[in-house]
Amino acid sequence: MQQLKKDNLKTFKQQVELSSYVDNSLIDNLSKTDTKSANSNIRDILEDINNSNVTQVQVVDTKGTIRGDSDVNSQAWVGQKTTDEDIKQVLYNGRTYSKLTYDKTDDKRYYVSITPLFSSSGSTNTLVGAVYLRASLEQVYSSLSNVTVIFFSASLIATGLGLFLAILISRAITQPIDEMKKQTARIARGDYSGQVHVYGNDELGQLAQAVNNLSVRVEEAQESSEAERRRLDSVLSHMSDGVIATDRRGNVIIMNETASEALNIDAADADGQSILDILNIRGRYTLRDLLEKHDEIILDLSDEEHEQVLNAYFSLIQRESGFISGLVCVLHDVTEQKKIDRERRQFVSNVSHELRTPLTSMRSYIEALNDGAWKDPNVAPNFLKVTQDETDRMIRMINDLLSLSRMDSGTSKLDLELVNLNELYNYILDRFDMMLKTDNSSDNTEKVKKNYTIKRDFTRRELWVEIDTDKFMQVVDNIMNNAIKYSPDGGVVTCRLLETHNHVILSISDQGLGIPKKDVSHIFDRFFRVDKARSRAQGGTGLGLAISKEVIEMHGGKIWVDSIEGKGSTFYISLPYEEYEGDLWDEN
Repeated sequence: MQQLKKDNLKTFKQQVELSSYVDNSLIDNLSKTDTKSANSNIRDILEDINNSNVTQVQVVDTKGTIRGDSDVNSQAWVGQKTTDEDIKQVLYNGRTYSKLTYDKTDDKRYYVSITPLFSSSGSTNTLVGAVYLRASLEQVYSSLSNVTVIFFSASLIATGLGLFLAILISRAITQPIDEMKKQTARIARGDYSGQVHVYGNDELGQLAQAVNNLSVRVEEAQESSEAERRRLDSVLSHMSDGVIATDRRGNVIIMNETASEALNIDAADADGQSILDILNIRGRYTLRDLLEKHDEIILDLSDEEHEQVLNAYFSLIQRESGFISGLVCVLHDVTEQKKIDRERRQFVSNVSHELRTPLTSMRSYIEALNDGAWKDPNVAPNFLKVTQDETDRMIRMINDLLSLSRMDSGTSKLDLELVNLNELYNYILDRFDMMLKTDNSSDNTEKVKKNYTIKRDFTRRELWVEIDTDKFMQVVDNIMNNAIKYSPDGGVVTCRLLETHNHVILSISDQGLGIPKKDVSHIFDRFFRVDKARSRAQGGTGLGLAISKEVIEMHGGKIWVDSIEGKGSTFYISLPYEEYEGDLWDEN
């Protein structure tokens, strides 16, 4: 049968192959420079092909451009690049390619041949294109099918007639039983794909049908169970809360990834352990307490480096009969909530304290003035000045609080503009130089004057960044004021500006008292002061650095400090930076 199939296919290929005349005509037209005329000739050649088995002939030049197609539905592709990888391969290697293929769209088998076309010029063959031919094999396979049916029918009748009756009687009894035995074994292994053949409506047939029904129902139950398990795993793995499930003895049987990370224990290691040990509450609670407890349990897992507080909620796993088969524990991380509540209380306490101090001072001076001090020209102006200073300080504090509130709520917007940072930084520092000259030339002997030097170390290249000029000046002013306040008399404040790959970094260094190491991480907290008495005496609100941090982060940058106690501090500001055309012009 295989030899017959090969012979028929060989004959078919010879029948559908294009004649050498057609190939030569196509080669001549592909060699022409007049593409329009050549395409018209190719279309006429393809229309003249008269072979009922050939369904499509397509001509492609060496550039992969379709020059003609016999299929009416494919005319839109003419003039476009072919996407057929087989055609591209033939154009690349110049060798004929053929294959048998099956088209799912029309449920038919086809023979596909792709033949390279060479133009001969003397002893030289030049590839000018390829011809793609597709022919239906349905007639061939139909003939083979008919021959096969006849052949096997005759063979079966000739060789099997003698044995048929004996085998039929034997298998009629043993085959159904054997099939049911094999099917039940497959079901036990979890394979539900097979079915027992039902030969009749007798007892064996009914039993076979029952086995088939059992296989279907077990498969449906298994698929439902697997689907539920996958859904449960998906839900547990994507939950933001930790989940732990136990058996009725309180031993862990399920722990999701969130719970594993929160308790810092691998789920595999926790499997089978008591939930009392996993939560580290043995001694404070028993399993009965967890089964009967309706309120949450607070788990404080904080250590010296990290703070972590969890709320543990427990619920029972009960059957319809009321039998308790396990326990579910849900762990909710309330660390941030606790931190926010603590910061909120601290913030209210700080605001109350900061406002109470100037109000108490004002009340004392006002009471003194009310008691007659206003009549004393030596003390009344000083009392009024202190009252005004305290009032100004409260106004500054309230303005700072309003600014922070707008930033926290997102209502504070940046008015961005492209600014030459070198010029802006110099402008700010020039103001402080002018203040130094003005203070030193003043005759006001009551004011304690401080000499200091501002040293500048800038990159020569002009750096253009998008910033809110007013807010950025407020940040630099605040840091410069602090540097000058805490620098010793005659100290040097060093201001630097440099460029990295995609950031600009501005730094301000002083030679002051520095910041203790334990306070560095809190320096940008609201109302935090390293030296509270001194800062308050100098009129600070304790909010300047907090506002500076918010402003820089609104710009997409970072602000941080390096400090050595007793030697001084350096504040750094990093801002995103992209090279603009103006930067490149400045280098030329």
